[in-house]
Amino acid sequence: MDMKEILKQGIETALEKTIASGALPAGEYPEIVLEVPPQKEFGDFSSNIAMQSARVARQNPRAIADALVANMDFDWLDRAEVAGAGFINFFLKSDMVYDTLKAILAAGDNYGVQPTRSQDTVQVEYVSANPTGPLHVGHGRGAAYGSALVNLLRAAGFNVQAEYYINDAGNQIDNMAMSVEARFQEIQGKHLVFPDKEGNIEGEVGPNDIVFPANGYRGDDITETAQAIIDEKGLETLNAMSVDDRVAMFKETALQEKLKRLEETLRNFQVTFNQWFSERSLHDTDEIKYAVDELKNLGAIYEKDGALWLNSTKYGDDKDRVVIRDNGVPTYLAADIAYHRNKYERGFKQMINIWGADHHGYVCRVKAAMQAFDFDPDKLEILLLQMVALFRDGEMVKLSKRTGDTVTLDELIEEVGVDASRYFFLMRSLDSQLDFDINLAKSRSNDNPVYYIQYAHARIHSIYNQVRDAGIKFGEWDAVDFSPLTSELELELIKKMAEYPEEITQSAEHRAPHRIARYLYDLASMFHSFYRQGRIIGVDSELQQARLGLITAIALVLRQGLGILGISAPEKM
Repeated sequence: MDMKEILKQGIETALEKTIASGALPAGEYPEIVLEVPPQKEFGDFSSNIAMQSARVARQNPRAIADALVANMDFDWLDRAEVAGAGFINFFLKSDMVYDTLKAILAAGDNYGVQPTRSQDTVQVEYVSANPTGPLHVGHGRGAAYGSALVNLLRAAGFNVQAEYYINDAGNQIDNMAMSVEARFQEIQGKHLVFPDKEGNIEGEVGPNDIVFPANGYRGDDITETAQAIIDEKGLETLNAMSVDDRVAMFKETALQEKLKRLEETLRNFQVTFNQWFSERSLHDTDEIKYAVDELKNLGAIYEKDGALWLNSTKYGDDKDRVVIRDNGVPTYLAADIAYHRNKYERGFKQMINIWGADHHGYVCRVKAAMQAFDFDPDKLEILLLQMVALFRDGEMVKLSKRTGDTVTLDELIEEVGVDASRYFFLMRSLDSQLDFDINLAKSRSNDNPVYYIQYAHARIHSIYNQVRDAGIKFGEWDAVDFSPLTSELELELIKKMAEYPEEITQSAEHRAPHRIARYLYDLASMFHSFYRQGRIIGVDSELQQARLGLITAIALVLRQGLGILGISAPEKM
């Protein structure tokens, strides 16, 4: 049990004693919250429990604080002081700090990780980009955030399933197939004519011209796909097919190729999924029809102008939404409704969707449909990612060098690397726009935060090598006396590591992997300061062993935290 948890239990015990003595009335007292004071002279932890309890106790906060402190006679507590309007500052004994270090070393890589609670099922659905082309940097932020959140929730003890929703039905897949057909014709010498955004074409279309689909995909990857199919099937075979049959074949072949590339990109980016859920399966199993029919029976869908409308204004939307068009074709919303109904029926306690900020309008309408089914809409948590702006040499980078379009995630990984890309995507909260400095991410200097953290881990392993070369054995931590660690920085390092389990819990609760990124940076900064001040070779043997235990604990916390972020912990740099 970490220091914070022991202190919380101590305050709870003091509260029970104070109530039993009659100094405080019985009642529903608030949850105990502990914080690390901004200045060391205010103790190791502080709490405003007395101030928060004033309404229940109907007493002055300072009087409540005095009563609690009077009942806090614990062998691990040096003293507790009442300050200001009723804050309580706690000063822990050094022995408790040393016990914490031993507990960290005993736990090893499991430190801070809670056992999986099989009943606490959480599904996290993220990325879910259309499989029509390469992922771009915006998808990269969602991929980094989603996978880190999955790791974080698992570390906090949740039973998590990660899922990718494949949009493999609808117009976007048809447009991709027709785009491949156009590039297929171009490879054979046809001239492509590109409409403007409204679909208009300047001039006349000649006999050797092929009009590119107005909503088609113009990236170089489509040409590469067309060429790959030609290389596999042969021009003679492809030209012998009818246009409809060829486009149908292009549709299936290109979809599988795009999915394969997409999965490879994500795997290279340390992102994997437990399940890939196909939108097409909702059509094939008539789940969309069943969902719409059920909503009709519930009175949540009505007919107007030949179309079927979801009465979403009844549940807080600004207007009702079409689910089946007047031509009988389902809208994207209809598929989303069936998909989320499927999620609820799978029985997850909580579902988390990570969407781009441009999908904010869908939040209310999807939740409205779930509420109409009588599902608890609060079980569905939708997080919106803000945009990413890339900068190089102080200038915004908007276009890919290769395709002239949006910069792809593959290009960013190739230039910056997986570790730096993931850290930079994760170092800000998801609801803030991210300015990604490519020059800084590539730099091998202490100004680069991910390099700074990884260098701390590598430095510790460099110390190990020096110690081994000197013939010094270490690692039997149960037999080590840590009381020689008396410097302020050494004790602060242990206290910082003591915060790690609570940091995991709070970061998971607030869906905030950026808190782990910040915590690791702070811990690495403290270690680098220690490295400059504290020697290990050439000091007293007891102090030497104690310091080796200290840096071993730091290394394992850095490694564990970096693992949650999906970032490597190199032993040599």
